[in-house]
Amino acid sequence: MATKEQPKEKEMTRRQFLTTVGKVGGSVAVFSLMGTMGLLSPETLKAAEYTPPGKNDLNLSGRGGKKIIILGAGIAGLTAAYELGLAGYDCTILEAKEFAGGRNWTIRKGTSVAEIGSGRQTSRFDNGLYFNAGPMRIPQFHVTLDYCKKFGVAIEPFNNVNESGYYYNENVGALSGQRVPKRAAKADVRGYVAEMLAKAVNQNALDLPLTAEEKLKLVDYLKAEGDLNPDLFYKGSERGGYKDEPGSRLDAGVLRDPFDLKAILHSGFGKYFSNEYSYDQQMMMFHPVGGMDAIVKAFEKRVGNRIKFKAEVKEIRQSSSGVRIVYKDGNSGKEQELRGDYCICTIPLTVLKKIPADFSPEMSKAISSVGYASAGKIGLQFKRRFWEEDDDLYGGSSLTNMDITQIYYPPTDYFGKKGILLGYYAYGGTADKLGGMSYAERERLALTQGAKIHPQYPKEFEASYSIDWKKTKYQEGGWVSYSANDRKTYYPTLCKPDNRVYLAGEHISYITAWQAGAIESAREVVTDIHKRVMKA
Repeated sequence: MATKEQPKEKEMTRRQFLTTVGKVGGSVAVFSLMGTMGLLSPETLKAAEYTPPGKNDLNLSGRGGKKIIILGAGIAGLTAAYELGLAGYDCTILEAKEFAGGRNWTIRKGTSVAEIGSGRQTSRFDNGLYFNAGPMRIPQFHVTLDYCKKFGVAIEPFNNVNESGYYYNENVGALSGQRVPKRAAKADVRGYVAEMLAKAVNQNALDLPLTAEEKLKLVDYLKAEGDLNPDLFYKGSERGGYKDEPGSRLDAGVLRDPFDLKAILHSGFGKYFSNEYSYDQQMMMFHPVGGMDAIVKAFEKRVGNRIKFKAEVKEIRQSSSGVRIVYKDGNSGKEQELRGDYCICTIPLTVLKKIPADFSPEMSKAISSVGYASAGKIGLQFKRRFWEEDDDLYGGSSLTNMDITQIYYPPTDYFGKKGILLGYYAYGGTADKLGGMSYAERERLALTQGAKIHPQYPKEFEASYSIDWKKTKYQEGGWVSYSANDRKTYYPTLCKPDNRVYLAGEHISYITAWQAGAIESAREVVTDIHKRVMKA
């Protein structure tokens, strides 16, 4: 009988490899990679509520004539209504706002909404310009693109990482207060690290299980990786850019001098590197032409007549035979009732926990115990695209340790006259700090700090629109934020149907904060309901 082959000494096992991936990319990366390697059974994938993006329709067999009430016209609710409609179900979506999309929200001229505890904010952006307040990019492997293709939603590249962008940190070492091109910082860090490792290998200073031949190959690799000279010193590289750009004939240009080793290592820039090449942050991603809400509009075209807008859910009731939803009609101001066979609830847990409902004690506990991430953005319209005209910056971002955290340059309308920058995209405590400010104060901070990276800000600025997701009515959070204990204790309960009510949304997935999580969870719920109906 054949025995299981043991891994050779010093070889990395699959378990060790996946553990390393988990440390770098988190649980999402591990689940995706395990699925790719064929290490997860279908039962395990289903239990984790993670399904690798599929290219095909659900193709639900049989015809279901049951009535399904869907709470929320965000991406999850729209997906559920679309897929159930194809299978012959009678669906009604109750949406509290005047528009669909949930956190897929594109700000245009005339957008006017009041945050919780604040006055109304009205967008003064020019016609044709827009700002994606929620999702702004789509990874190439997300199921979201499948629906774009299915619905004919035109997409274009989202230049997510641009080496022409800048790092700017304050109060950190000798480079404090200087805007440093990303390519320069990365080239210098790679060069110095490669130099130190190459010298250590040559001097047998590292306890590596390598043969003499392998050491030579490793040194050759490090010389190429760090652009080292023959003596294994890093003296700068064209990868980091030029002090004087090369030109024609005899103009070879002048390479920039590298930053001092101590200065570049103490700058704090290195912590940004991995974030720009993480599992779900590729250099090139995609977004719909004309705004992320093109996806919402495509869904609405197919399910729009099933949506009741300005219908704020007040109660969720259920019995062994059906569900009853009480909602306030925003037009009449009166409470109405809607009855159905099943309910798909996509309302964020921050909001859902405040709604009286006939949930089991376990489900109520789970709903009320999970927190949401703080997140905020601001769009800044400028009358001139100075980042292109003055700095040759086309898309991508600049990163900083200031409160604004990051600036993103529009990956569209290149060479246009005007444009809207993402003036800040903040998370956590920084987002709470900005969210606690008035609209005018947020604008002032974004302009003051942004001007340290781009001095053109004050002269070229025209208009802004900011959002704090925790103060956004009917959302009250950027995305779900599970702790390891939450995943173990509460998440399994949230994934299960509570009698006739099923939860869906990015919070019922391992792809949190992404539209794909909402879509995948909706597809799972639709499949579960259909199987249940067919068995009845």
